[in-house]
Amino acid sequence: MKIALLAHFLGAVVWIGGMFFAYFALRPAAAGLDPAQRLPLWAGTLERFFHWIWVAVALILGSGFYMLTVITEGARVPLNIHLMLYVGVLMSFIFAYVFFSPFPALKRAVAAQDWTAGAAALNGIRKAVAANLALGLANLAIATLGRL
Repeated sequence: MKIALLAHFLGAVVWIGGMFFAYFALRPAAAGLDPAQRLPLWAGTLERFFHWIWVAVALILGSGFYMLTVITEGARVPLNIHLMLYVGVLMSFIFAYVFFSPFPALKRAVAAQDWTAGAAALNGIRKAVAANLALGLANLAIATLGRL
């Protein structure tokens, strides 16, 4: 059980911490760059980060479902656990959308040096990351506060 909890925690730290860093540190620092520098930076950064997010999603969902089955053993599942599950699954869907839609558009735009299309794709990613960051922080609150 402790290993599953550790895997769950590490996955959350990587995912939520990475989004926080991207949104509140990298985004403002890169804002002053011209599009020919900013968009390739983002495409390369996200390419590397998203590989880790796939690992984090697998760790979080795998360990979460494992702990859910071990802890409950047929017992009634508390509301906070349901909330964490639903929010986590929603976050995974949002990530999958970003990975399979605006992210490939960003990579194509960077390859073609189409900075207008790249900026539009990056803006879509930014909005999805903002939503996922808010959901991730809410899930941390739910996990920390436990049963209300």
